[in-house]
Amino acid sequence: MTTTLTVLLAVCVVIGLLGIVIPVLPGLLLVWGAVLVWAVVTQTWWLAVLVTVLYAVGLALQYVLPGRRLRTGGVPTRSLAAGVLVAVVGFFVIPVVGAVAGFVLGVFLSELQRLSSTGAAWPSTVHALKAVGLSMLIELTAGLLISASWAAALIWA
Repeated sequence: MTTTLTVLLAVCVVIGLLGIVIPVLPGLLLVWGAVLVWAVVTQTWWLAVLVTVLYAVGLALQYVLPGRRLRTGGVPTRSLAAGVLVAVVGFFVIPVVGAVAGFVLGVFLSELQRLSSTGAAWPSTVHALKAVGLSMLIELTAGLLISASWAAALIWA
């Protein structure tokens, strides 16, 4: 394996980790893909299996745990759908931060329409914000575990 390819893949991993925190790129996918390429090229099959399992578990937990928290918080699916729709628009209107701001705005406006009160809509919005934070934390943890696994493989190689 050339040093140039390793450095290029390391840059991809760093960009992927940044993409998790600043939702511009599919961060976890980029981290997993870069490490998987290295594992396949170097025929480090245990690493390929490990990072694939970490990626799959991270993806599953990223949707299951926040979704459960939202259901227990009483946030209806309709409000979440509105949040996602406005997040997509926000992503293109205000690059980088527009997706998060759009999600919050969408949930808030949907809950405001449903509950007819700012005071009643805000707790649902806070639940949605906490769920987004939890999802990002899970994704970042999975990305860091994948990166650490690769670092260990680099050291032992």
